[in-house]
Amino acid sequence: MTEQENGSPAAPGREAEEAAGSGSRKPIRLGGMALRNGLLIHGPTHWAAAVRDSDGEIQVASEAKPVLAPQLAGRVPLLRGPLKLAEAMAVVPIVRRRMPAARLPFEDSRVIAAIVATLAASAALRRRVPATALREGLIQAIGVVPALVALRDQDLAAYHGVEHKAIGAYESGSDDPASAPKEHRRCGSNLIAPMVVLSAGGTVLLERLVEKPGPIARAGVGLGGAGIAVEMFAWSDRHSDTALARAFHTPGHEIQRLIATREPTPQQLEVGVAALAEILRVENAASNDPGTTSY
Repeated sequence: MTEQENGSPAAPGREAEEAAGSGSRKPIRLGGMALRNGLLIHGPTHWAAAVRDSDGEIQVASEAKPVLAPQLAGRVPLLRGPLKLAEAMAVVPIVRRRMPAARLPFEDSRVIAAIVATLAASAALRRRVPATALREGLIQAIGVVPALVALRDQDLAAYHGVEHKAIGAYESGSDDPASAPKEHRRCGSNLIAPMVVLSAGGTVLLERLVEKPGPIARAGVGLGGAGIAVEMFAWSDRHSDTALARAFHTPGHEIQRLIATREPTPQQLEVGVAALAEILRVENAASNDPGTTSY
């Protein structure tokens, strides 16, 4: 692994893309998920992951992503966001199967206990407390608890920072991920506030209109809220220089700054650089393969 003079690993930014023959291309759009011991990165057609195993070695794997309803995923407002989120979640068990050394964010007894407690508390509130915006806001706030418990793992929070630094450096054309901020404007934390508000408001409205809404109706409200939140997210990304977009990103940025990310070590950045290099390799190969379809 190439090292910078300051001791931080070099990221495959412009120099690596030029070496691969893609230096003139616009950077591909990447997303990611922090693992407890590494990083998973999503590209347009593939995923790539790198983890540091128990022996201290870096393991790397990649594969084509599953595609759900390709004709709808990029075209139908309100549906495309949840479909893309579902595709991202479908990758998780594939990564776990391909990389037994990978440790997922929820692979912790404390996180599992928090999930069970959250579900029980939410159900109890819905049974015993009348439908109000306050009740729904409280339920949505309780729903964040498992994520907060997971992020008490300093390695997970640090690899979340690795995700933002590696992708941010690549997008800016830098070969120094250590200098990139640990916060990123496309982080999923930006969805938390709008989804809480939309889900709470939608559930209150549903319970005012339907005497005993069933699980399908509640799921529909949740799906609708997620769809609207993702559309808001996409709009704010396209208009990031506007005051409204900056206001939209402020809660998520503060969540990242204060809770969800930590500054990683050079060794953790090295793992992120390996994941980034692999996703660029497989996406470049896919873009040069005439038999590959990109959705």
